[in-house]
Order: sequence, then C-alpha cells, then structure tokens
Amino acid sequence: MPSPTYQRIADDLRRSIVDGVLPPGAKLPSRHELARQYDVSDRVAVEAVRLLVAEGFVEAKSGSGSYVRQRPERQRLTRSWYTSRRGGSPFHADMADAGMAGTWESSTERVPMTPAIAARLGAEPGDLAMRTIYTFMADGTPVTLSVSWEPAALTTGTAIMLPEEGPHAGKGVVERMAVIGQVITHAEEMVSARPALASEAERLGVRPGGPVLTIARTYHTDERPVETADIVIPVDRYALVYEVPVR
Repeated sequence: MPSPTYQRIADDLRRSIVDGVLPPGAKLPSRHELARQYDVSDRVAVEAVRLLVAEGFVEAKSGSGSYVRQRPERQRLTRSWYTSRRGGSPFHADMADAGMAGTWESSTERVPMTPAIAARLGAEPGDLAMRTIYTFMADGTPVTLSVSWEPAALTTGTAIMLPEEGPHAGKGVVERMAVIGQVITHAEEMVSARPALASEAERLGVRPGGPVLTIARTYHTDERPVETADIVIPVDRYALVYEVPVR
C-alpha cells in the first residue's frame, strides 16, 4: 500500500535535510509552493511540514515560515569490545579521551527481578537483585541513562555488593566481578530505538517522545550471566561508535 502523499513529501524534505541540501537555518518552501510542486492541496502540504516539526527536523516561526532546526553536533560514544585499561570506570576513561569530564549520579537498592530481567540473568522472577540507576554526564550534561541489575545471590556480603560504595566503587563491571572470582569472558548488546519516556526525557533534557537508542547489555562468564543493564541514549546528540578488534 503506498504511503499517504503527505508522508512522501515529508520523506523528500527529510532526505534533503539529512543530506545537507537544506542546511540548518534554511527556510522550507511555503505550503503553497509545496502544493504546486507536488500537485496537492495546501492541507496536505501543511501535514507534511507538521510531521517534520513533530520529528524535530523543522521549527515553525509564526508569520515567517518553517525552517530547518539547528541540531546539536553529535558527539561520539565509543563502545569497545575489549579494553586493557584498569583501575577506574570505562566511561570516565572514554570521556577523558574525548576531552570531557565524565561524572555520574547513582542510587542502588535491593529489589525483586522483573520477568524480563530474570530471563536475561538466568534467574526466576522475584529473585532479588541489586539495581543501580545511573545518570551519566559529560561536562555536566546528561549523556546516557542506565539501569544495571546484578544478582543479589552473587554479590551479597562481598566487597562489591554496592557498585558505587566500598573499595571498588566506580570501577567497571569486568574489574569488579573479578574481585569475587567471576571472570567475564564476553558481553552481548542488543541495540534498538523507541520514543523517550517522559521520565527519561526529563532526566536527559530532551523532548518527551523524541527518539532514543536503547542498549540491552549483558555480561557473561563461561558459566552464567552476572550483570545486565538497560542503557538509553538520545540520538540527536550522540552517535554510537563500535570498536571491534580484528585478530
């Protein structure tokens, strides 16, 4: 089934914006011009522009017209399959490499696992986990959100029970788990996208419903999964860059 005409017009304009044919600040053709160009009614042309406004590509200025929105330059967020750096947070090290100060806020509590989290950790729904909610920042600006889950049966009573307290606070999962004899051998990440929830948009400083990338990451030893996390990244500010070693 062919797409509605207003969507096809929006697709053409969106492609021109993405390709740089219509740069930031450029004025879009008026609704009358679009109607003539595509042989449609003014109403259809208006719907096409409204769609681009809703998506964040365009901003409408009363009495002036519609313009390509000035979008922030995307920063690179590097995700490496392997790093030999030890003694601190991988996020802090990555931000330092980019010339930015990497900091975060967090809170940890013992809670029952949801069915989805239990399945990822090879546990039963309702089993207890240490859940840590993070807001990661670069130079004070929120970069990503993360909710991390570690089986309480694995870490309770150990020096790493609280990820952000104790002698190993703030270190990466790989290094922390090694303290209790859990040698992580691999990780898996499932990347997807969806609209931002209202609570996420507020924490990230983006518009509710705007697109975000989501990463469901799980760390494994040879025997079991030991940590899983849901990571949220605003797509209009940051681009994921994966570094994959070639042996």
